[in-house]
Amino acid sequence: MPIRAYAATAPKGELKPFEYEPGPLGDEQVEIAVSHCGVCHSDLSMLDNDWGMTGYPFVPGHEVVGTVAAAGSRVRTVKVGDRVGLGWYSKSCMHCRQCMSGDHNLCPTAEATIVGRHGGFANKVRASEEWATPLPPALDPAKAGPLFCGGITVFNPFVQFDVRPTHKVGVVGIGGLGHLALQFANKWGCEVVAFSSSAGKTDEAKQLGAHRVVNSRDDAEMAKLAGSLDVILVTVNVALNWPAYINALAPRGRLHFVGAVGEPVPVPAFPMIMAQRSLSGSPLGSPATTADMLAFCARHKIAPVTEAFPMSKVNEALAHLRAGRARYRIVLENDLPA
Repeated sequence: MPIRAYAATAPKGELKPFEYEPGPLGDEQVEIAVSHCGVCHSDLSMLDNDWGMTGYPFVPGHEVVGTVAAAGSRVRTVKVGDRVGLGWYSKSCMHCRQCMSGDHNLCPTAEATIVGRHGGFANKVRASEEWATPLPPALDPAKAGPLFCGGITVFNPFVQFDVRPTHKVGVVGIGGLGHLALQFANKWGCEVVAFSSSAGKTDEAKQLGAHRVVNSRDDAEMAKLAGSLDVILVTVNVALNWPAYINALAPRGRLHFVGAVGEPVPVPAFPMIMAQRSLSGSPLGSPATTADMLAFCARHKIAPVTEAFPMSKVNEALAHLRAGRARYRIVLENDLPA
């Protein structure tokens, strides 16, 4: 049976109905019947070929929620009928040092769901079983899709860098990534400072978990934070006043990037050396970390703030995101024929 999807045939092109034959299901693959798929800014970047690695026709979609419709003969971790999610990665080699260490997300030959293959703006999508993560029953499948990219992106640093409940955590940017980071940091037990240039987001940032909201354009307010924050998560993709954020770090503090800032980040060595500060970045997490994140969300009732569009209105959804109007993540509801 062909897979029905929405695809673009050129950079920045309109997505139109598209069908393709997926071929035989691999022994270690699952086929997921898509019920919902989040729309991530990375889908736009790939659609526009901003990173120079998009193949056309291009089917976006890497925040998938659905049920396992078919499983290969060697699949053991999930079964037909299980509700699962699929994020940026769809396969890892399972034998390199990174995979053998549990860092499947750092596998040098990892397959991305929408790079060189077709993604989840479709009625079905395939993946290797290790990346089809069971969805806890307590999580709403209509809202959970963004957890498989935006959610795990901001959750992973808490695990990787031993963030503690006694730490003070700053979150830069209250958007698709930042609004989830605020929730995670608060439920982790941290004191949470939100940085925003939009005064209109103050109340919502506090509702999401911030204990304090700082205007990032106010130099006096930024200066009051000097030496106080153990971790600052940068979720934006634009250049900012980086010395001001470095100044806000406590001794041994970390300025950590999960937003793909396009310009080089100038870092003065002296304040880094004297306070033993660090600059770092991380991608999405491993399958095990993703499962832990979902369990954490279920336990603490964490969910993305979403807007819903039918998948048939995918171009309207992309335009909404491109215009910066999404609050805070968009989820497509699949209305394609089975």
